[in-house]
Amino acid sequence: MNTILIIAIILLSIMVVVSLVRGIVAFLKTTKIDLENNSSETVTEMQMMQNKAMFDRIKYQGLAILVVAILLAVAR
Repeated sequence: MNTILIIAIILLSIMVVVSLVRGIVAFLKTTKIDLENNSSETVTEMQMMQNKAMFDRIKYQGLAILVVAILLAVAR
């Protein structure tokens, strides 16, 4: 049981990092597009990507915390 929970924590941590990187890349693209041509359509689309990536990051962090809590409860 502990092994499964530890693997889940590792996978969720990797997903947090991936979501964070995707959000940062979307942010950098938004900034670049905004500086180049002030195209509001593309900026809005990129901002939606940022929001989705950051929401995913928060979701995965919450799940990781839940798994850690379960692991601590099982370990007692």
